[in-house]
Amino acid sequence: MKLEWRVARRYLASRRGTRFLSLITLIAIGGVAVGVTALIVVTAVMNGLQTELRKGILGVNPHIFVLTYGDGMRMDGWQAPLERTRRLPGVVAAAPFVQTEVGLTNRGGYSEAAVLRGIDTRSEVTQIPELLRRNRIRMDSTRSGLPGIAMGQTLGARLGLIPGDTVTVISFTTRRMGPMGIVPKMEMFEYVGGFRTGMYEYDTKFAYVTLASGQDLAGLGSAVSGLEARTVDPNRAQEVSRGIEDALGIPYRTDNWMSMNQSLFNALKLEKLALTLILLLIVVVAAFNIVSTLVMVVTDKTREIGVLKSMGMTSRRILRLFMVQGLVIGIVGATIGGSLGGLVTYVVDRFKLISIPGDIYFISHLPVKIDPLDLVIILVATVVISFLATVYPAWQAARLDPVEAIRHE
Repeated sequence: MKLEWRVARRYLASRRGTRFLSLITLIAIGGVAVGVTALIVVTAVMNGLQTELRKGILGVNPHIFVLTYGDGMRMDGWQAPLERTRRLPGVVAAAPFVQTEVGLTNRGGYSEAAVLRGIDTRSEVTQIPELLRRNRIRMDSTRSGLPGIAMGQTLGARLGLIPGDTVTVISFTTRRMGPMGIVPKMEMFEYVGGFRTGMYEYDTKFAYVTLASGQDLAGLGSAVSGLEARTVDPNRAQEVSRGIEDALGIPYRTDNWMSMNQSLFNALKLEKLALTLILLLIVVVAAFNIVSTLVMVVTDKTREIGVLKSMGMTSRRILRLFMVQGLVIGIVGATIGGSLGGLVTYVVDRFKLISIPGDIYFISHLPVKIDPLDLVIILVATVVISFLATVYPAWQAARLDPVEAIRHE
């Protein structure tokens, strides 16, 4: 194999005998490197998007919702199911919640629609209580004596609110009889602060109050909308949710973050697959470049191949000689492409160079994350494709007749 390597290295080099590679070899390596770089960057972007969406969704939402059949968003006698849920295997934390559609109106009369959630500020089901504590936001203690309301910074900015302002909250699901007939229930709240969840959709749509304030606004009395739970492993949410249903029985039902967002993540996976297959064509084009490069080498070195075969070099060794050339081009191109892809993804992620519209993509910048498995698959596939590209030109070289090759002009 040592002889094949030395001859292959000579054929890859410039004719002038310098240490630099020939131009056609550099072009072949460059084609492979560009293809690998594009594949790595695109798969890293898709992985980053999935990771950020998953992190944002799980940061704001619980892993599992426990609801009831028939009564809509209302659960009476929730204390016993809550304690049973907390004791089930796989459940880390559970808490009651209230959720209702509302309208928020500032003192100037400007309104925004929002989703109001009443939460237990001591729970550890979602990251919201932690964000409230981190931003020193207290909804149970206000200067005006009104109940406190917190919301995403973007929603607060749209309403032009600063801490201490009053907000009128109109419940669309709770109605009462007034002088003019049935009117929605309205309550005054004091804005106690805003925070960022990192998800544009939630920062512009969600507002939070204490559980008691949410019960009062939604007209639930001592009832709640349902229970929320967090599991040890988010990927086992479906399994744990089935266990909760079995333990609680009728009329309780569950929903989980995986089923609620299944269409979104399936679309992302399909998009990743489609883009990967499209960009894989770049590597295939680079493989054809390897074929043309080796065919040119075979044509140019026909007489030398004839001399080598006349000196006793077998057809199998000639075959290996040209396969080594293709492998070198593939391995070097894959290495350079992998390095460039890693560098590009690191720089884009580290400095957040690419901003994207959050109202469309739910996040404010382009996230990238390299999956080691994807990286290995891309590099291995590139080397395999490069190796397969050597078969035809290597076979052509191996089948040359030494006498005819030496006479080749």
